[in-house]
Amino acid sequence: MNRWSKLGDIGRPQCLRRGRGSSYVKYLFVGATMVLALLPPVVRAQDIEGGKAVFKKCAACHNADTEANKVGPSLKGVVGRTAGTALGYSYSKAMKDMGAAGLVWDEPNLMEYLANPKAKVPANKMGFPGLKNPDDVKNVIAYLKSVSG
Repeated sequence: MNRWSKLGDIGRPQCLRRGRGSSYVKYLFVGATMVLALLPPVVRAQDIEGGKAVFKKCAACHNADTEANKVGPSLKGVVGRTAGTALGYSYSKAMKDMGAAGLVWDEPNLMEYLANPKAKVPANKMGFPGLKNPDDVKNVIAYLKSVSG
């Protein structure tokens, strides 16, 4: 027995009253569900823009929008690429060996590498210590996916 059963609708919030009130709750629920269904694309767009901003730290050594190498290899198309295989770049033996062993730059591997490059691929040439904020890592990956075509 709930607290309103003896009182009928007296003291019951409008949305819980019998009759018309319950239909408002249904509409509210459906509306909220529709809004939540539309949120992920908006959130993804923010991740890409956030990743582009964080990527500025990487841009001194890497391109993401062209296939031209700099001090580091181009990261255009890196998502899904085998490690150590960007054309025209002289990779470390460690990176080539990891690629030969089957390392592919998918999201989980990029998460690990961008957070701590030396732990993921010991003896690689990259001097960057990694991104410490997990949200920054996710945003950079979203950005790299967007430019991977």
